Amino acid sequence: MGFEWFDLIMIRNFVYAIIGVLVGVGSSLLTYKLFSKTTHFDIPNELEKGNLAVGIVVGGIFVMIGLIVGLIIGMSLN
Repeated sequence: MGFEWFDLIMIRNFVYAIIGVLVGVGSSLLTYKLFSKTTHFDIPNELEKGNLAVGIVVGGIFVMIGLIVGLIIGMSLN
């Protein structure tokens, strides 16, 4: 009984959290790339020029990443 600290369910949930975060961040990057391809302007250049609308969209993508990561970690550790 020396393996009481070894909880298989906890390790499985941790692995699910890591995989979920990777999938969430990957889908966010894919969304950014898709948005960049479908628009008729270059997002990094518009950000350098100080385009507020593009900044809000990119900020929304970062908020989406935060929500995805937070929800996945919260649900997997529950």
